[in-house]
Parts: sequence; structure tokens; C-alpha cells
Amino acid sequence: MTTATDTQPTHPVLDGLDAIIKPLENLYRDLHTHPELSDHERSTAAKAAEQLEWAGCEVSTGIGGTGVVGVLRNGDGPTVMLRADMDALPAKEDTGLPYASTATGTDPDGHTVPVMHACGHDMHVTWLSGATKLLARAPHAWHGTLISLFQPAEELGTGAQAMIDDHLFNRFPKPDVILGQHVMPPPAGQISYRPGVTQSEEDNIEVRLFGRGGHGAWPEATIDPIVMAAAAVMRLQTIVSREIAAFEPAVVTIGSLQAGTKGNVIPNEAVLKINVRSFDDGVRARLLAAIKRIVTAEATASGAPEPPSFRSFDHFDLTVNEPATATHVGDAFRAGAQTR
Repeated sequence: MTTATDTQPTHPVLDGLDAIIKPLENLYRDLHTHPELSDHERSTAAKAAEQLEWAGCEVSTGIGGTGVVGVLRNGDGPTVMLRADMDALPAKEDTGLPYASTATGTDPDGHTVPVMHACGHDMHVTWLSGATKLLARAPHAWHGTLISLFQPAEELGTGAQAMIDDHLFNRFPKPDVILGQHVMPPPAGQISYRPGVTQSEEDNIEVRLFGRGGHGAWPEATIDPIVMAAAAVMRLQTIVSREIAAFEPAVVTIGSLQAGTKGNVIPNEAVLKINVRSFDDGVRARLLAAIKRIVTAEATASGAPEPPSFRSFDHFDLTVNEPATATHVGDAFRAGAQTR
């Protein structure tokens, strides 16, 4: 990963930054305070559209659900799409910030959940709003067509496809290049980029383990799916440490274990939600096969009345930056950093 460090702006496009930085800070705090779950980004989308209208863009809303597209035409030249996502996560904020989120929402399963911009999409919306405004204020510094796109439902892995299915590339100029951004751990003021593979492939799996419920006073008459699930969770942690080579990056996370409603009642089933990340097709295949093998074996060992079920959801492909484009953009960042 290569980085460039920013100090004071000197590029003509950045000359107008001081005039808009305070409104952008206010926009960020507003977005952070009022996050919205995937496919529910109505208020966020309206705020994004307002920013694009301020910049003088041709604005279209409701693309693929709540997606927003702004087009800024500035003569002949390449067509560049800048993309940001808008949705937040079902997580409770405990930062103590004066603008911390106290919002709640309804998740896809119908549950009321706390909502927080834990993945930084409030920053994405703010950055793209600012970039669009700066380019609109400096038409002498560039030529071509800018498309500013605010995408819904990134966290579900469905928003981009929904916009494409809504004829995104027929309704708007087809871009020569698409540039996005992500919030990562480097210190503030640093921009990092990587040609080629940059983020892992992701699989999400829901596993349902079946037992035989009953009263907690007579566990011998039951087949306890919680014990079954607990044993599976512990064994699943050995996949990366004992079945995958140290030089092959892989992650297996069990982020949810749901079962039962009362301390003295053994339930009929337990549900695991498993997140799997990998960079190689062969490693991915081994991870998925090992998960199925281990969970099925634990169910068999427990005498489960039926085999576990496996449901895949929210799949994300590898993120691969086109090498020549990534290098070109990185060189521009580096050149800018060296002149400051």
C-alpha cells in the first residue's frame, strides 16, 4: 500500500476548499447523527441530491431504490464517475460524541435495531459532495463530464446491481473510469491506494442447527442445539489456524449466534451467521468446505434429528483496482503531495 500525505491545497480545484469546509463539516455531523439502514436511505439521499443541486448538476433520484446521480457537463473530455455509498450498519454507537447517533431502524428480519455509521459512509457522502462542489467551482481546471453517484445498500451487496438493473448506464453517460473510496486505518491526512487486488472476497452464511427442545430440568430428554452450536463455533476457529497456510490470508468470523428465549427452556434450533473472507479461489473453496464439514460433523456427533441447513447471502467479489488507472491516480496524488 502506497500513501501520499496532504498539507495545504495548491491545485486550482482545491482553491475553493476553505469556502465550503464548514458546511461540509456540518453535513458530516448531520449524516452521522441521522444514519439509515440499507435500502432506507431516503433522508440521506435527499441530502445528497441537495448537495448536487447546489453544485449545478443535473440530478436524478430514485435510481435502483434510493440511488442518486448528478451529472456535471464541462465540454469535451473523458467521463469520470465518482461513487460513494450511503447506508449505515445495525450497530449501537457508544462513542460519547455530541453528535452520536441514537437512531433505530428495522432490519431485513423485521427487528428494531440501533443504527450507526460504523463503516464511514457518512464520510463517503461528505467527500463526494465536497469533490463535486469543488469541481463545479473550478470549470477552468478540467474538461469532460463528471458523474457523482450515491449508491444505496452497499452493506447488503445489492445496491450497485440495483442501480445497474435500473438502466444506470443507459440513462446516463457511460463512464471511462469509476473512482471510489473507502475508510481505512491510516492516519488522518494520508491517502492510500493499491493497484490490483485491494479488498477480499466475502461470503456470508447462515447455518441453522436442529435439535429437540424441552425443559431445562430434563436435558436428557432433549438434543441441545446451543451446545451443538457452541461446539461448532469453537471448532470453526481452527480452520484458519490449522487448515490454511500462514501465507494465505483468510478470516472466519461467527458474528451471530441466536437461540432460545428463556434460561430454563432448551430450544429446537440455533442459528449461526458466519462471515468468510479470502483472496484466492482455492482458499475460499477450502474455507467453505471446512465450514460445512465441521458443522455437519458436530450435528451428527450430537445426534441431531436432521442435518444442518446452509444459506448463502450478501456475497461480495474481490475488489480489484485496474492497475494502470490506480497507478495514474496514485501518481497524481503523489505529485500533489510533493508540491505542498
